[in-house]
Amino acid sequence: MKKSIVLLLLSIFLLSFSSYIFAGGQEETASSEPVELEFWTRQTQSDRMTTIQMLIDTYTAMNPDISIKLVPVDENDMALNMRAASAAGTLPSIIEIDAEIAVALGSEGILDTDASSALLDRVGKDKFFDGALRLFEAKDKGTYYGVPYHGMIQGIWYRADWFKEAGLEPPTTWDAVAKAAEYFYNPEKNIYGILLGTMETESYDEQCFTPIAMSNNAGLFDKDGKLIFNSPEMKEAVEFYARLAKTTPPGPQTWRARDYYLQGRMAMFFYSTYIMDDLAVFEVAMGSLTSDNFEGLKGAEFDPDLVKNTKTATILTNKKDAGFGAVVSMAIPKLNNPDVTEAALDFLNYLYSPNAYITYLHMAVGGMMPVFEGVANTERFLNDPKGVYSKYGAEKIIEITEGLNKIESFGIVEGNRIEAASTIYSKKIIPQMIYKITQEGMDVDKAMAWAEAEMKKLIN
Repeated sequence: MKKSIVLLLLSIFLLSFSSYIFAGGQEETASSEPVELEFWTRQTQSDRMTTIQMLIDTYTAMNPDISIKLVPVDENDMALNMRAASAAGTLPSIIEIDAEIAVALGSEGILDTDASSALLDRVGKDKFFDGALRLFEAKDKGTYYGVPYHGMIQGIWYRADWFKEAGLEPPTTWDAVAKAAEYFYNPEKNIYGILLGTMETESYDEQCFTPIAMSNNAGLFDKDGKLIFNSPEMKEAVEFYARLAKTTPPGPQTWRARDYYLQGRMAMFFYSTYIMDDLAVFEVAMGSLTSDNFEGLKGAEFDPDLVKNTKTATILTNKKDAGFGAVVSMAIPKLNNPDVTEAALDFLNYLYSPNAYITYLHMAVGGMMPVFEGVANTERFLNDPKGVYSKYGAEKIIEITEGLNKIESFGIVEGNRIEAASTIYSKKIIPQMIYKITQEGMDVDKAMAWAEAEMKKLIN
């Protein structure tokens, strides 16, 4: 095992060294004094930490005057921890964060837009999908709070074989989703209609809710930044969400309840492309095939036909079509040490070089899609270590990746960036509202009034 890790590290070192020039990298930074960086990553799993550490070791071997400390931070804690670090004057040098958190922190003056511009210049701004880059644009157009690194597309993954047997339409419209969720819901047999988030502390709730709201023309703000949350369209979306939530497994649920789907006990679930390897590879699916996570599940055998019996509805339609996805960036906080900022830029420039970049993306096959045009059709990217992409085919992978150009969010209205929407997201007001309705039985009108009042507090 140790020998294989050493060989992998050597391979990454040689490949990265030869391709480093792709991103305009240099062998050493200009600083003559040792520079210490702290890199906060949202990749908390041990295997991913190992891969990132190998990339760090490769870089520091080429840049001995720079040391990098890797710190895992749960994505749900990132905003809170960053605000605390800012107040204490202990900000990290680099953070890996999603768009909404980046905009929230950036609008509070915590992130360095000049550093992001410098990184875009080095990597090449024209290489990025416009849709992915737009998510990080500041209110002052042309400046960015972070630089996109990887992304995912979310949709409703469903048992196409069950739908065909039942004579049901694919879950692409509100009516079709509700009809199927209620048709398949049979708790006496431990079968459930659909999974969506109902946990008050989880971003997953809002990730499920956003395409529902957007497909009903419901938003948080108008194009001028006026709060319009408590609208008839939003109430319809909240009521529809609550209706679907009645067909989920019992208790407040998160993405973890995907186990029901992998064990053949759920018809549909909202999920991102992170699920691709779980559906296709036995070793990855194992964690969802046990009884460890839910008392209501007794475990199941791996179903090799599940990947072909599963289809994805990436667009939801009611009053209009809506899609959803998330893009994660690399960002640099505002630091008082130009040597640290320069070293951080150089290290990030290295992470965008072809071999380091694809090595990073391959940590989460399906979940980390490239935000560069032209990467998804390269032989190296499609030849992932688990052989997942070959089970889906290059055409499907490219189609999914190009969907990153069409991502929208509550924070962009008619082309205008509404920064307050990201602050609302970071404070998890919508998940708390959903929890109050689905788990505490609060009336929809009362819960929406509470959420609106909380939003107004933040805005003021």
